[in-house]
Amino acid sequence: MRKLSAEVVVIGGGATGVGVARDAAMRGYSTILVERADLAQGTTGRFHGLLHSGGRYVVSDPESATECAEENAIVSRIHADAVERTGGLFVCAPGDDPGFADKFLAGASAQKVPAQEITLSEALRREPRLNPGITRAIEVQDGTVDGWRMVWGAAESAKAHGATVLTYHDVTAIQVEDGHTQAVFCHNRKTGEDVTIDCGFVVNAAGPWAGHVAAMAGCHDVEVVPGRGIMVAMNHRLVNTVINRCIYPSDGDILVPVHTVCIIGTTDHPADDPDHLEIPADEVQQMLSAGEVLIPGFRQSRAVHAWAGARPLVKDHRVSASDTRHMSRGMAILDHDARDGVKGMVTIAGGKLTTYRLMAKNTVDLVSEQLGDNRPCTTDQEPVPTATSGINYTITHRLADREAERPTGPLGQQTPNDLGHQVVCECELVSRGMLVDTIAAHPDAQFDDWRRLLRIGMGPCQGGFCALRTTGIAVERKAMDAAAATALMRLFIAHRWIGLWPILFGAQVRQTVLDSWIFSGLLDLDSVPVPAVPPAFTPPGEAAAAKTATATDKEVAR
Repeated sequence: MRKLSAEVVVIGGGATGVGVARDAAMRGYSTILVERADLAQGTTGRFHGLLHSGGRYVVSDPESATECAEENAIVSRIHADAVERTGGLFVCAPGDDPGFADKFLAGASAQKVPAQEITLSEALRREPRLNPGITRAIEVQDGTVDGWRMVWGAAESAKAHGATVLTYHDVTAIQVEDGHTQAVFCHNRKTGEDVTIDCGFVVNAAGPWAGHVAAMAGCHDVEVVPGRGIMVAMNHRLVNTVINRCIYPSDGDILVPVHTVCIIGTTDHPADDPDHLEIPADEVQQMLSAGEVLIPGFRQSRAVHAWAGARPLVKDHRVSASDTRHMSRGMAILDHDARDGVKGMVTIAGGKLTTYRLMAKNTVDLVSEQLGDNRPCTTDQEPVPTATSGINYTITHRLADREAERPTGPLGQQTPNDLGHQVVCECELVSRGMLVDTIAAHPDAQFDDWRRLLRIGMGPCQGGFCALRTTGIAVERKAMDAAAATALMRLFIAHRWIGLWPILFGAQVRQTVLDSWIFSGLLDLDSVPVPAVPPAFTPPGEAAAAKTATATDKEVAR
């Protein structure tokens, strides 16, 4: 049994939880963050990449609109390396009510969301693939954000200020004595070690799982409704600007350019279990049809991956429990002292990735108040360690880096430095040196963790080529032995399959069959005896899906 202590324990390693840990640590509180898997592996890692300008909510949720507008500027500055300033357009597509644009502009003005109408010719000049039948276009300050890079940047900042981050640690119990939280009990999923953390305050930032965590402390009926939404990534950027339909928020009304792809999203349906999120084929078709409204010919483009995420929506009794589309996107901070008589615990839920820092600030403000010392927040003033240059990300950054690393010596006479510049993943331009450095910096990580950190396996081949190279390098660098690496590569490919089967048509069918021939035919990977994958490497809810995926993959190959 390992024993630790902290003034503040944060449960949940998504954007909000890491933001709380960073804020608390920057205020001088000894802080430990506990996450049952990898950072940003839940809701934060399963969204469409939009950094909201606030425009989406100027009519439907004015308070959230103002929060987004203000935080957009802050996040773009303190996480410059994770944000691309693409800009955004709200357009009235054929059949949309052009009068809604007047409501939009009025709401934007009232909520201080920068927006101005531009001519249709200017909109089409910027984005030539836009539907030429649009009737109005409004420019906003939308951007795109790499949620994983943002969260890891915040985590590095938290650690620099003294916080401890424990990933792959399940919370098994929360001790409450005399109406006050005393300790959090955890289980290390990788080592099997049990950990006790004595603490004075617990922040429950578990997102869709917040109700379960609150119940461990005897705080029942915390009603967080998982709002399931699916998204589909297309294999290249059909647009370079965020494109929104200028309508009341609906399904499939946002197209977001992120890194090398663009993402159409999203649907919104209640889910029973955030660990088991379906990707219904009819919703995939709905997204493709929605894309066609914005970009004629959208369906003829290649879809490369589909996924589902669960929004942590606090139950709104003004609307039906099944109507997650119209539940507020605003944050909700539950004070369990006032609500349940349990001192030293709060739950934070709701909100959006764009407002994660503000959610963390408001949460730690309450923690600080209850601890009786009211320390000020400074998270809006200090960039995270990876963003100190202040230069925003651009899609061409990696290409420029790889071009600068071209070998200059004669063919066949590569230097060790040239070896580090070899490209491991052509789709996302990941070099061998980038992978080696990541393995060294995160010795307990594995394939899916490296994917989140580097985007390996997220291009058109979905790991068909780079997974093999990554496996070889991982063994070479002694990150794991050959048997474990093979087992984890198989699991990685199975996880990729979860998002492939709903979009198996056209070019993606041919790619999937090619990948299957490589793994099952050329390498006969299914016949290689390997040990069982440790449970820590299979996040809850993915084990059964991965097992089904492997079996289905064989049928597709046949």
